[in-house]
Amino acid sequence: MAKLSDLIIGHPDVTSFAELEKLVQHLGASGEMFMEFDLKPDYRDTPRKWEWALESAFTRGLDYE
Repeated sequence: MAKLSDLIIGHPDVTSFAELEKLVQHLGASGEMFMEFDLKPDYRDTPRKWEWALESAFTRGLDYE
């Protein structure tokens, strides 16, 4: 199971929610089955419904675009 916190820590070059969404899309497309949203991303452009947005990106993978 992938954790959002590990993804954020492992990619310090990501500086926006939009970039994080791309990472989550790639993770979903790579075959990862589950993702735990264990913390709220602290980016200026993080939307109010960030969990829904990341869940959609993970579930749909690269087809999300």
